[in-house]
Amino acid sequence: MDFDKWRPWYERILTAFSFDWSEDAKSADLLEKLLEGKAILPSAVQRIVERENAVVFGCGPSLERNLNEYLTSGLKGRSISIAADGATTSLLRGYHLVPEIVVTDLDGDVGDLVDASKKGSVVVIHAHGDNEISLMRYVPKFGSVLGSTQVEARPHVYNFGGFTDGDRAAFLAEEVGAKRVILLGMDFGTVAGKYSKPGHIMDYRAGSKKIRKLQMAKELLSWLASWARAEILNATGSGEKIDGVDNVTLGEL
Repeated sequence: MDFDKWRPWYERILTAFSFDWSEDAKSADLLEKLLEGKAILPSAVQRIVERENAVVFGCGPSLERNLNEYLTSGLKGRSISIAADGATTSLLRGYHLVPEIVVTDLDGDVGDLVDASKKGSVVVIHAHGDNEISLMRYVPKFGSVLGSTQVEARPHVYNFGGFTDGDRAAFLAEEVGAKRVILLGMDFGTVAGKYSKPGHIMDYRAGSKKIRKLQMAKELLSWLASWARAEILNATGSGEKIDGVDNVTLGEL
């Protein structure tokens, strides 16, 4: 992502959520240091995703229904899977699916994220001002990592665009040349899926900050669809409409 292209959105995010650019930068610097000797290049993801159908699994309340549809649609053998953070838990535990790629800021079940890494997932870990402790605690548990940030890129740490794990996964897929990006488990409503945060056994009403984050993610996906080379499609089948993104069914695909 060209940072000048991303900067207006990033400044909107800083203002909307009272985030601190310097704290994000500090976290990116920390991740850069933690990735010495274990960093991988974006080309590792590009080799997996380029010219492929990339299915991005979010953590919305539709996730499990969408996973069942995915497994019976025939799309599984004709796509690669990208799990957004906590969605990894559902894929691994509920369906014995190992996603090709995991995108996380380490809010999900880290044990499952590490397990996915050991089973072959490429893990993309994001640094932001609120997760420095998690970075220090958990990055050493992973064998190899692709680093990401919201600020200017550093060695081993790249800015792909996006804000939450789900929309950032879609931006990543576009950046590395996916033919088509298919969104699943992305409802963007007032109910958060149980895989959004560890410890929940059922879906729950999202707080105001979570709702605002989801709305920002939805706006970013709309922006992405306006210029992406990849075709961006939403097959969630429920939740809010994303402007500029066609709703489809997995059967149609």
